[in-house]
Amino acid sequence: MTKPAADPSAPHRLPVRTLIAASVGNAIEWYDWTIYATFSIYFATQIFPSGDPTLALINTLAAYAVSFFFRPLGGWLLGRFADLRGRRTAMLLTIVLMAGGSLAIAILPTFDAVGWLAPVLLLLARIAQGMSLGGEVSNASAYLGEIGPPDRRGRYSAFFYISTGTAVLIASVLGWALARTLTAEQLAAYGWRIPFVLGAVLGLVGLWLRRAMPETEQFEENKVKAQALKHPLLTTLRDHPKAVGQLIGFTLLSTLCYYTFFSALTPFATKSRGADAGEVFLALSIATALFIALQYPMGALSDRFGRKPQLLVWSAATAVLIVPLSTLIGPGLGNMLVVFCVGLTLYTAMTSIAPAIMSELFPTELRGLGIGAWYNLTVATFGGTAPLVVTALSAAGYATAFFWYVAVGAAIAFLVILTLPETKGTVLR
Repeated sequence: MTKPAADPSAPHRLPVRTLIAASVGNAIEWYDWTIYATFSIYFATQIFPSGDPTLALINTLAAYAVSFFFRPLGGWLLGRFADLRGRRTAMLLTIVLMAGGSLAIAILPTFDAVGWLAPVLLLLARIAQGMSLGGEVSNASAYLGEIGPPDRRGRYSAFFYISTGTAVLIASVLGWALARTLTAEQLAAYGWRIPFVLGAVLGLVGLWLRRAMPETEQFEENKVKAQALKHPLLTTLRDHPKAVGQLIGFTLLSTLCYYTFFSALTPFATKSRGADAGEVFLALSIATALFIALQYPMGALSDRFGRKPQLLVWSAATAVLIVPLSTLIGPGLGNMLVVFCVGLTLYTAMTSIAPAIMSELFPTELRGLGIGAWYNLTVATFGGTAPLVVTALSAAGYATAFFWYVAVGAAIAFLVILTLPETKGTVLR
């Protein structure tokens, strides 16, 4: 790994190839997860009994939620693996698991063909992807945090959600295009398989890009410390309880924001509020392009003014605005544009610096495990259940309760963020 220039007056050159290689796996991981949520309304009755479409959708989203609870296991195992064997090796493994899961879903037999074996196979594929994503998010975050110079860690971190946003944009554009070119019957019959085939192909591309990715100096210098740890998960609680609590606190809101805007709102707007599917996909695509464009500027802003002010603005504004925004969800491209653009613009204040914030909480020998276990446990609890909760509440006639739920999460996150120290410019432990 090439060290940053010692001369502070020398222009800094971003290691773009390394940053892309580190981020591409995350892009593919999130593409696969997003298309599952996005296209679930089309393949639910193919994999589960078609007699009750609402029940089939709830079962499909339940499989989505269950797989989230394997994320902490993947984050723990693959995070520890990364602390012992290296970030690069762990990141190669995660991308293989995710691509394999995507291919398995693409070729799944239907319920009419094999009965209950179809849902079982779907769940197994989702479990593999859940474990994969648990390791990918934590290890990619640690990698980006560790290669970033202290005064530019926010900028380096921005590539994490540039990749994520790009993946979601591809999934959204694909959804919009398929909704425009295929009928609902064609989407349910075979169209939903197309995005999963593409996910498997993208996995091979990501594997090729990562093959020559260098290991981080931080890992090389601290791997002996990692090997000496006997009970690393217990150590995070015993020696870093405040960091664990802070990670859980702001991740709670981050994951609710992500799954509200990128996953839950698409089926909610079309099924419960009567919005046109094509308009929803188009609005999400435009807002996601804005989301991507704002990542690097927001990362640079945090390097200059600090992480904490950005996070406080994000959490406070979300607490105040999320319920009013929810009243606009429904028919009309303009309404959906406002909802998605405002929500995702606020969210960039967090996403642009997420790897930096998480990496700055734990020492190197615990970073992969610390982020992997506690971040993913929080995501499983609050993010994995978000589509299921919003669907169930809508069916019961209490759809707006979900947005109050997000508002409460934002208020909690705001209080937690108040306890964070300012970390811009600090050297990682």
